[in-house]
Amino acid sequence: MTTAPAPSLRHDWTIPAVEAIYTLPLIDLLLRAQLGHREWHRPNEVQGCVLLNVKTGGCPEDCAYCPQSAHYDTGVGREAMLSVDAVLDAAGRARSEGATRFCMGAAWREAPESGPAFEQVLAMVRGVRALGLEACCTLGMLTDRQADALADAGLTAYNHNLDTAPEFYGHIITTRTYRERLDTLARVRRAGITVCCGGIIGMGESRAERWGLLQQLATQNPHPESVPINLLVAVDGTPLADRPPEDPLELVRMIATARVMMPASYVRLSAGRLALSAEAQALCFLAGANSIFMGEKLLTTPNPEPDQDRDLFDRLGLRLQTHAAPGRERQPGPPPLQPAADGRA
Repeated sequence: MTTAPAPSLRHDWTIPAVEAIYTLPLIDLLLRAQLGHREWHRPNEVQGCVLLNVKTGGCPEDCAYCPQSAHYDTGVGREAMLSVDAVLDAAGRARSEGATRFCMGAAWREAPESGPAFEQVLAMVRGVRALGLEACCTLGMLTDRQADALADAGLTAYNHNLDTAPEFYGHIITTRTYRERLDTLARVRRAGITVCCGGIIGMGESRAERWGLLQQLATQNPHPESVPINLLVAVDGTPLADRPPEDPLELVRMIATARVMMPASYVRLSAGRLALSAEAQALCFLAGANSIFMGEKLLTTPNPEPDQDRDLFDRLGLRLQTHAAPGRERQPGPPPLQPAADGRA
């Protein structure tokens, strides 16, 4: 018996097409996302990632959600960069807890061009790869030379989120342009590093602006290999501290739509999980999320305890991925879902 060919990946998404998917009846949207998920991924397997702050606080950016910004009084101070040994000790612990990707973040607007800090990051990357883990960094903007150096060190992925749609971006960040974010992503691509790029919901953006973010992500060619979807963690001292909690079903819709539009990508259920019930997280996995951040902290904000995640996975019958992320190979599964009878995308 022959397997049906994999559906091609689309990069020509329009806002009306995104809207048509996002606003489907939720049950229909979940079905479509889950069937698509099974075309490309093992349905009950989730990648575990750990994110460590290697350089905390004092960032000159004014991102309205970020407690590490030097513009806000959040109680997060500027700290010295961690040693390579300290980072590799943390990476070893992450591997022992079941993580297959180790992510390193530094509170920089751009990675420093000279001095020992960037060389330390390169040593960290080489050490993490030597442990058999995927290595990801988020260091702000990069030059071509820095992207090439990270690639030579063996970096698996570079995280550089778009955060929101271009139309809403200026309400959240004024110290870096959208174009600069896209330019960094292009440099990462040219260097041969895979892209981790997503955004945040719950910052006061409209649904249309959520569709705009998804369009920006899904019209990249290739799609980002990893798409983190974050739920705002409102931190005291930031301009978004008083934002009301977002409806968890909007997060589910965001994940499901990302899964439909970017079926080969890992869709990561990222910041904000601590605010979600077990049932809401289960819906996120049903919607196609197949990666999480593990550990007690995401940079400076809290995350579920490891025991909580183990209990949830046991209850849902999920397991952590034990191998490096596969390439864009289709997994055996049901045939592609046909367009709805009413012609919606």
